[in-house]
Amino acid sequence: MAVDMRLPAVRKQVPSFSEAQEKHLVVPGDVITTDVGFMRGHGTYMDEEKLTASVAGEVERVNKLICVQPLKTRFNGEVGDVVVGRITEVQLKRWKVETNSRLDSVLLLSSVNLPGGELRRRSVEDELTMRDYLQEGDLISAEVQSVFSDGALSLHTRSLKYGKLGQGVLVQVSPSLVKRQKTHFHNLMCGASIILGNNGYIWLYPTPGQQDEEAGGYYTSLEPISLADREVISRLRNCILALAAHKVLLYDTSVLYCYESSKPHKIKNILKPEVMEEIVMETRQRLLEQVG
Repeated sequence: MAVDMRLPAVRKQVPSFSEAQEKHLVVPGDVITTDVGFMRGHGTYMDEEKLTASVAGEVERVNKLICVQPLKTRFNGEVGDVVVGRITEVQLKRWKVETNSRLDSVLLLSSVNLPGGELRRRSVEDELTMRDYLQEGDLISAEVQSVFSDGALSLHTRSLKYGKLGQGVLVQVSPSLVKRQKTHFHNLMCGASIILGNNGYIWLYPTPGQQDEEAGGYYTSLEPISLADREVISRLRNCILALAAHKVLLYDTSVLYCYESSKPHKIKNILKPEVMEEIVMETRQRLLEQVG
């Protein structure tokens, strides 16, 4: 049996490549500004005419509005966000979905596509067959349709790109590490596909072939996945965990660069601290060269 032994070592000081863009970081109680011309946003409060931070995070200014974006928090959804969630309960005309937010999200029966793409009112028969569509434990991809007054999210899957997820790997990271983009569905060049959920749930799966539109987003292929595809997905999973450990923003380019940087190493060695540091440093350098 192979044993990997390592001795304690002094942690290296990793140089920051973002020194050119100084960020204003605050902790609870820090005074952000004493100027009365600014408006108070999320994560702030007024204390003796001083704008003070109520959470630890980065100060964001939009014109005269100042808010503090927490570095580590639960998912605060907005309309249009792409999320990956797990069905936790089947209720009357709705499913409860766990989406890494403070409250369970809601997926209404009227907000899903019926098999075959039928456009009609939902009947009693549809309510009785809800578990045939989605049941407890199923993973889905969806979009935030609206936000209730208590902060709970209402989801919908009225597009063929959303729906039930089949075979793949779920990776959980902090929602603040997922970069907002126009599209969060990517077919990567390495042979796998990725769904970057705004809620910090990332789904990795083999790139599908022809999709059956008659299934309405509920068909999941149970064909055996080849060893090569499983190795690609495993490497991508370890790369995402390495990037998240070093607080690098996750989007299609950063994940692909990290995957390419990890090729000289075995999959099981990627999460070793020294290998992880080397891969992430090279990824950061390539991202800087692309921006520059």
